Amino acid sequence: MNEAVVAAGVSKRYGETVALDGVDLSVADGEVFGLIGPNGAGKTTLVRALTGTTPVDGEITVRGAAPTAVDADRIGLLPQSFSPPARLTARELIDYYGGLYETARSTEEVLAAVGLTDAADSWYETLSGGQQRRVCVGIALVNDPDLLFLDEPTTGIDPAGRQSLWSLLEELADGGTTIVLTSHSMTEVQRLADRVGLLQDGRLVAVGTPTELIEAHGGDSRLVIDTDQPEAAVNALREADFAATASHTTVVVTGVSPVEIGDAAAALSTAGIDYGSLTWAEPSLEDVYLQLTGEQFAGGERLDTGGVPAGTTTEPNAVTPTAEPQEGAE
Repeated sequence: MNEAVVAAGVSKRYGETVALDGVDLSVADGEVFGLIGPNGAGKTTLVRALTGTTPVDGEITVRGAAPTAVDADRIGLLPQSFSPPARLTARELIDYYGGLYETARSTEEVLAAVGLTDAADSWYETLSGGQQRRVCVGIALVNDPDLLFLDEPTTGIDPAGRQSLWSLLEELADGGTTIVLTSHSMTEVQRLADRVGLLQDGRLVAVGTPTELIEAHGGDSRLVIDTDQPEAAVNALREADFAATASHTTVVVTGVSPVEIGDAAAALSTAGIDYGSLTWAEPSLEDVYLQLTGEQFAGGERLDTGGVPAGTTTEPNAVTPTAEPQEGAE
């Protein structure tokens, strides 16, 4: 398979700050590649480097040429921060940016694709933050690029709007568009990306499919128990041969299969332990992120057994098995 993007030994410094530190990366034609990492890890700098908008040390080729030599009609870019003229309507903005290319998708088609048909004649400045971001996505798509760079595309967009844009990106990928995507939403990346790269301190520390990364770094499935008797619960579960640890009012049991949830609940009941909820989850890309970055949850300590926060469910004595990953912070 041909490579759409290749980076070799890419480095960038801002004074004493190392933004990129010898990044090697390749993205295949037709692939969706997700970049994840903490704030300041170098994701936006890498996107700028790959699109030729910031100079770097090292070598980069896009479609076999230097980023600045590639036909602009073939590339779409949505920066993390982008502010088009505020006193133009959504329709006028799509018209304007479409006019910068030799060929472009029809304005009405783009507005429909990003869900803005009903708001097409509203000034940009009067649109909600999510609607403004949809306009920006439309601008990035107006030239119908075969290589698309998206830096935090769904920031500020409501859940329904995110689902709609994810479907749109999946359609583009199915049609052969190569996409390089950065995001803080692990749900977004796990759903869309064929492969994922995690940047940490300017270095690409892990690359693989979501499944490969989860198997290598995600840890075991776990059962999270909300209880006011964490020490007693741990003792009861350990007596029943479960691997359990406690943090505050949360008990985490690792390596639990769905069929063993009832056994764990029975062990608690036999010991007279009251609990608010039981929540079972498989490891997800969020667990990989937390494991490799060492970050903590806002407002609470990260648990050594997988980083699941207390209060995942709220129904008393509810058992909630789920294989769906929790959404990361956006």
